[in-house]
Amino acid sequence: MGMVEIMETVEAAVADVFDGATVMIGGFGTAGQPVELIEALVRNGARELTVVNNNAGNGDVGLAALIGAGRVRKIICSFPRQSDSHHFDARYAAGEIELELVPQGTLAERIRAAGAGIGGFFTPTAYGTLLAEGKETRLIDGRHHVLEYPIHADFALVKAHVGDTVGNLVYRRTARNFGPVMVAAAKISIVQVSRIVEAGQIDPEAVVTPGILTSRMVAVPTARTPEPEFGQ
Repeated sequence: MGMVEIMETVEAAVADVFDGATVMIGGFGTAGQPVELIEALVRNGARELTVVNNNAGNGDVGLAALIGAGRVRKIICSFPRQSDSHHFDARYAAGEIELELVPQGTLAERIRAAGAGIGGFFTPTAYGTLLAEGKETRLIDGRHHVLEYPIHADFALVKAHVGDTVGNLVYRRTARNFGPVMVAAAKISIVQVSRIVEAGQIDPEAVVTPGILTSRMVAVPTARTPEPEFGQ
């Protein structure tokens, strides 16, 4: 049996996120972003957060709202700027947020490495660029590689599609993105799902995240950010 804790509200789910915590937030842009959990975190009041995400927020909701509220000290991401990343842009221009830019594949692998217990890995990505400055390099099979280290987190906020009462999770199409690796890499994983079903109602062959990796789960039946439609 899993040890997942079923929470009554999103506020309760994030109540112990503390000042200075490292928080992984799932999502590729708006797809799979746990907006309701993030906005509960805004209400929670935690400050000086280090956030790990694919980008730096869209528009005025979710991660963008967290940044706009001045709660994020540092962001580790791949795509900090897009047409609607005005909250990040303003904070960065004012020197109020630190950015660690990580190539997307490297970001995914650094997160995965944390969950897999890997101490580090070599990748050719970013060799010879500013992103490799100060990092150990090695020539492997005639190609230069850069040593990268895993990213660990205190909390992961993730959106899944359906969870069962022991914490097994399935995701919906592209909304899956970083969710599975983030859940594995954090000390406490907090997952919002559209619905919770009884154990045994999810086909074991369909389970993506096993319940042992899910710390907390909360049902958000009417999430504000719609999940991807078929084929997306």
